[in-house]
Amino acid sequence: MDASTLVNTERRMLRVMQGKPASKWQLADILKTCDWTDQAVAVGAGQGLADKKLIKVIEQSQIEVKLANQGQLAINNGLLEARLYSWYLESSDPSMSNLQQSFDKHEAGPGIGLLKKLGISMQSGKFHCDDNTNVEQQIAERSEFLNSLPCSQDEVDAELLEHFKGRRNFVELVITTTRTWEITKSGLKIVAKDLVETEVINEITPELLQSENWKNAEFRAFDVTLESATPRTGRSHPMQSLIERIRHIFLEMGFSELVEDYVQSAGWNMDALFIPQDHPAREMQDTFYLDNPKSLELPEELMETWSAIHRDGGETGSLGWGGDFSNEVSKKGLLRTHTTVNTIQHLAANPTEPCRMFTVDRVFRKEAIDRTHLPEFHQIEGIIMEEGANLQMLVTTLKTFYAKMGYPEVRVRPAYFPYTEPSLEIEVKWRGKWLELGGAGIFRPEVTEPLGIQHPVLAWGMGLERLAMLVLGLDDIRQLYISDLEWLRNQPII
Repeated sequence: MDASTLVNTERRMLRVMQGKPASKWQLADILKTCDWTDQAVAVGAGQGLADKKLIKVIEQSQIEVKLANQGQLAINNGLLEARLYSWYLESSDPSMSNLQQSFDKHEAGPGIGLLKKLGISMQSGKFHCDDNTNVEQQIAERSEFLNSLPCSQDEVDAELLEHFKGRRNFVELVITTTRTWEITKSGLKIVAKDLVETEVINEITPELLQSENWKNAEFRAFDVTLESATPRTGRSHPMQSLIERIRHIFLEMGFSELVEDYVQSAGWNMDALFIPQDHPAREMQDTFYLDNPKSLELPEELMETWSAIHRDGGETGSLGWGGDFSNEVSKKGLLRTHTTVNTIQHLAANPTEPCRMFTVDRVFRKEAIDRTHLPEFHQIEGIIMEEGANLQMLVTTLKTFYAKMGYPEVRVRPAYFPYTEPSLEIEVKWRGKWLELGGAGIFRPEVTEPLGIQHPVLAWGMGLERLAMLVLGLDDIRQLYISDLEWLRNQPII
């Protein structure tokens, strides 16, 4: 064996062990003699020498029983059954109701079961014990067992150990491994003068090559035949990768991104979009209304315009929804239920300026969590507002977007949405089936005219999670948000 293949820690440890060839070296001895403080250094050097057959490693494992949190509390405060038994002896009325009044709920419930197992039963509504000596002996043995810890598993009563293992967080089993090292014949054959520690170079750098030091340097040897670990590199979450891909497609198509706040008023979120105030989607079971801010101020003139539109259509030629319109309902604060609330505000602020905008952002609805629903999810939305915008332009834009996403077969069919007319549902062909992936349409006059918007507005939207499930081949939306690194590493690059 050539000592040149040894690193400095291995040389020092082998040199020390050659000084006492018949000894069995404990970790503490190695640390002291080699002048090390880090156990990892000693273990690493020992393993390296063992791999080269220069020393032999002897490992001995022992299972130790230690107190866990509840066990320590029992030591400090007394076992629950001991305190219950003391109460039983001292109480003039050892009834169930008295016990429940004397102990907290989290102790009274389990305590009844403990008393019954000790031999204390219920008779005529009161606790009764036929053999106090046996109960006291069991409690004493359990207390003595806990006080004896920590100790080896071989030294404790097996029956009591099983008892406390069945009680949550009373005891824990810890496996401790001790190592001893012995030098082998091969280790003794290494010449001591070859175990002198030297400066070993692990990495060749430009600075080293530019100097003359490399000529007399000692380089660390590497075994290139050994298997190497596959490096784990960071990567984006599939959802984030999909969002970036969608952004890239929209930007490529000449759109600009719109990013706005989650907290909005019911007025902008629903009234501006001609959603009636008695619509089911506005109820608490569908919308997260806020306590802070409970309401948001809105211009009185704007609410009067919305009120007229909702009641009788105002000057748009619509019949409206009829009924009353509440300004207080309109001012309610909520978490946005769709990203269109931000789109309509952008259009209201720029009613005459043609635009092509998109949003990929979070929305919130009070949904029950299941394989297809989450209370927080992402929505993809796009709008085109310009002179001459029409239905054919909308359909062509949709087909272009989905083609760039990898779904060239797209069809639309008539649908209904409160704030668009005509309205469309978008379907793509996937694995031989047509899947509905979103809605689209042209904003109604009741939405655009009150805000002074002069050109037709084409709009469409879809849920990002549903598209992600399609791309990744998932059947449960919750899989998109599990903390499973192995699953994330195995996902395709989007």
